[in-house]
Amino acid sequence: MNFLANLPMSRLAWLSLGLSAVLLEICALFFQYALNLAPCIMCIYQRCAVLGLTLTLVTVINPSNLVLRLFGYLSWGISSFWGWQIANEHIAMQTNTDPFAFSCEIVPNFPSFMPLHEWFPAFFAATGDCGEISWSFVGLSMPAWMQIIFAAYSCLLVGIIVIRLIKTKSL
Repeated sequence: MNFLANLPMSRLAWLSLGLSAVLLEICALFFQYALNLAPCIMCIYQRCAVLGLTLTLVTVINPSNLVLRLFGYLSWGISSFWGWQIANEHIAMQTNTDPFAFSCEIVPNFPSFMPLHEWFPAFFAATGDCGEISWSFVGLSMPAWMQIIFAAYSCLLVGIIVIRLIKTKSL
């Protein structure tokens, strides 16, 4: 338990977390460009959540600094919980038999001052259909795998914070 309680003070732990998110982004680009799987709008939103997880790399600068550590916790928590929610909605779109129950937007709903899909279309443009299941592994679609991944990130965050609070009485 002491090992887990001390993980947030480790550069290697924050580096591992951030690099795992970078690896997920590389995988997304591989699926898009090597396997020709067009990302839908929900895929793009999940990609944004994973990008939020890469922000935890800022904490590598000085994990003993409370402000940086809180920034790491916040970006980790918001990104993993939001990503899980988006993946859950995406699964609902794929599994619902009523064609009028859900609608998939064509253009990402980014803020008008930050149209990422126009600035970086190779990364943020949505060209696929949300309801289409074009890839699966062990019977699970890509959103189902992303839901598992985001749930793992979320559980890990909650577990580490709870253990740290119990053991050290601080974040």
